[in-house]
Amino acid sequence: MPTRRTALALLAGSTTALALGTAPPALAHDRPFGRHGSPARRRDRATLYVDAHGRGDHTTVQAAVDAATGTGHTLVIAPGTYRETVDIPADRTGLTLIGASGDPRDTVIVYDNANGTPRPDGSGTYGTSGSATVTARPAGLTARDLTFANDWLRADHPDYTGTQAVAIKVTGDRSAFLGCRFLGHQDTLYADSASLTDFARQYYRDCYVEGDVDFVFGRASAVLDRCHFRTLTRTDLAAAPYGFVFAPSTAGADPHGFLVLRSRVTSTAPDGYFKLARPWVPSSDLTAHPMLTVRDSHLGAGIDADEPYGTMSAGFPWQDQRFAEYRNTGPGARVTVPANRPQLTRAEAREHTPAAWFGDWRP
Repeated sequence: MPTRRTALALLAGSTTALALGTAPPALAHDRPFGRHGSPARRRDRATLYVDAHGRGDHTTVQAAVDAATGTGHTLVIAPGTYRETVDIPADRTGLTLIGASGDPRDTVIVYDNANGTPRPDGSGTYGTSGSATVTARPAGLTARDLTFANDWLRADHPDYTGTQAVAIKVTGDRSAFLGCRFLGHQDTLYADSASLTDFARQYYRDCYVEGDVDFVFGRASAVLDRCHFRTLTRTDLAAAPYGFVFAPSTAGADPHGFLVLRSRVTSTAPDGYFKLARPWVPSSDLTAHPMLTVRDSHLGAGIDADEPYGTMSAGFPWQDQRFAEYRNTGPGARVTVPANRPQLTRAEAREHTPAAWFGDWRP
């Protein structure tokens, strides 16, 4: 049986298992920071180097974040597994995090808290937000070539009712994640905002996200472009549905929720065992009006084509939300019941673009 720390690697949606802590020899021994310099040949004073083996300025990501006071710092992170939680304060604006090897599988930030995990001080459990391996609060954050993971597993804690386990929670405006991987099961990627009136724009390009229940969720005005979403099989359930890919909770006043384009959804589960989305109207904001557009994307057979959407809370059916599709392909995109597959017109589709979502921001 796989250990808790390797189970996500074995389930990862690629032909090569995620190597937690395994780096290419050239980077691991000779040049841990690759082309990005080193403490001896520092790019500039705003660049800090992280290496678990002591060849950088800091051995943990959190220590580097703590040292990167002010704006515009860059953290170059050497290949390895960083088993820690990381909280990036809002005042670290313009922060950039780079996985040194250029391959996100080489540099992994991972921990295993869940919603129901007791806090060490006895003050209760972590809750969903508190379970995040990484919490990214600042505006203007950029992350490249990194893996963010939460390897908590239901099988290890059958007594838990709070099984949400977040890999990363992002709340900052103008946040960009390029070539990153997000690994977990329930609530993997929390694309959120700092408040109901803060319409946080976020961009995810060429990223990989895996999970089972609501594994891309939140309130952000997020564009997910050329991404791969992988739904995982479950051994604790005997019947469909196993879960949902998207669960937006867009504020009612925000004209832009989740926009998914030029992406693909694949599955390790049986055909039709996953829903594409369900709306999340949290108890803290009953005025939420969840929005999701999926366009120009390939939906694999894991998606239930007949009933691709579900309802999370009574009184807030998906049909009353802002869900739409446009020019999708694949067996999971077949329109078998037109009433269950709301489609944009060509004119409407011209308003569902990254430019419309981002306004004056060009990530």
